[in-house]
Amino acid sequence: MEEPLKRLMQELGNAINDSLSESDRIAEAIGDIKKAGYDVFLVLEATIGFNRRDESDDEEEAEDVEAAEAQPKTIFETTGKIKLTSQDHRFLRALKIAVDDDK
Repeated sequence: MEEPLKRLMQELGNAINDSLSESDRIAEAIGDIKKAGYDVFLVLEATIGFNRRDESDDEEEAEDVEAAEAQPKTIFETTGKIKLTSQDHRFLRALKIAVDDDK
């Protein structure tokens, strides 16, 4: 791997780590868990891919952006429902995501 790319990847990792470390919301959640008598192990996984762009790719990208701006925006709606298991509910609650049940 090229040295400049390694440095840029390291900088990205540092930026992600700094943003997590400085988050009051994350610190508060971890503090609540510790107050409840638990140790906290936070492991985050990220997959980051890199592809070198050619000059022709840049020109095509600019053309794609212009074409996309000319088209009207698409609005998506859903009427479907999903079934959540009790494990799904526990997981979402752990992430502090409220789920309304139509039971």
